[in-house]
Amino acid sequence: MKIIVPVKRVIDYNVKPRVKADGTGVDLANVKMSMNPFDEIAVEEALRLKEKGAATEVVVVSIGPAKAQETLRTALAMGADRAILIEAEDVEPLGVAKLLAKVQEEELAGLIILGKQAIDNDCNQTGQMLAALLGRPQGTFASKVEVEGDSVSVTREVDGGLETVKLTLPAIVTTDLRLNEPRYASLPNIMKAKSKPLAQKTPADYGVDISPRLETLKVVEPPVRQAGIRVADVDELVAKLKAMGVAA
Repeated sequence: MKIIVPVKRVIDYNVKPRVKADGTGVDLANVKMSMNPFDEIAVEEALRLKEKGAATEVVVVSIGPAKAQETLRTALAMGADRAILIEAEDVEPLGVAKLLAKVQEEELAGLIILGKQAIDNDCNQTGQMLAALLGRPQGTFASKVEVEGDSVSVTREVDGGLETVKLTLPAIVTTDLRLNEPRYASLPNIMKAKSKPLAQKTPADYGVDISPRLETLKVVEPPVRQAGIRVADVDELVAKLKAMGVAA
């Protein structure tokens, strides 16, 4: 079985984003970029399934600028077999899902594992849209994945606790934080990754229109949080809430 893992190049999670002075977006100049943490978990899970003998090949796919090659090389250094880069800028989740659907038509993977969301936009849409476009079952927010013959059991985190669903392959799975802890790439594997195949494509190669459907009007910093107030007792708390208009 082949596994496809989409990965995204985002601002490193340790970096505090800065808004451009003109409010047109986030300033990416001289900012450290890395693989989206949820996608890193997806790569790790695909590799573990391969090591268990449930998969034969792991293909990583990135849709983004040319510099996303670095992100793909990181995934290859972790142990992925080959990579596909589809060069495009600022693609919305629906456009990403359409491109991944076309990749799936060519690759015919048994499983597509995605991070549940990207930390730069927190959309949490691509996996669900991809499942709808392909007409395949999906297991979102996975905390455990087990391949059993021609099906996969996914334990997913829901508001009430845990829910286990059994999906017929091919299927789409999105990962949550507690699924695993990604490995570090060793130096020998980093060197090997340089010679692994990395195909470069464009949306036009797949015949997909990625024209944006949304327009960003303005990007601003979140408001500074007000300092808290310490109250002496419940009566004072109720009085403060009434004064703020949040209690009758």
